[in-house]
Amino acid sequence: MSIRFVAVLALSLAVQTGVAFAAEGAPGAAGMSAAERQEWCKANPEKCKEMQAKRKERQDACKADPEKCRAEGQAKRDERFTKADANKDGKLTREEAEKGMPGVARRFDQIDTNKDGVITKEELAAAGKARAEQRKDKQ
Repeated sequence: MSIRFVAVLALSLAVQTGVAFAAEGAPGAAGMSAAERQEWCKANPEKCKEMQAKRKERQDACKADPEKCRAEGQAKRDERFTKADANKDGKLTREEAEKGMPGVARRFDQIDTNKDGVITKEELAAAGKARAEQRKDKQ
């Protein structure tokens, strides 16, 4: 199994379950490439092992109760969306996305399917499902 595959798998699980690595500059931080994560783990082996153990624990918990994990993940995604929505209108402008959800901002034009210049929770959820299907098809 390649390191890149493991990193992508770990990040996709984190996104699906709402688990994120909190350490500054740690794997899972916005914009960190697989190579950067690998380097970070080399430089911080103890923290890396700790995070791997937490990820494994979370994976096991999600296998035992996948519905609970989906609900927790959705709650965290909703919380991130609400926090990024500066004017609290229930929609993200490109500027709000850039400030509060940079990963969404990078794919803004793909996610904004009706091209009205804002992203709704529904558009974001649909984009997430489409990406999950794409990943499934590649495996």
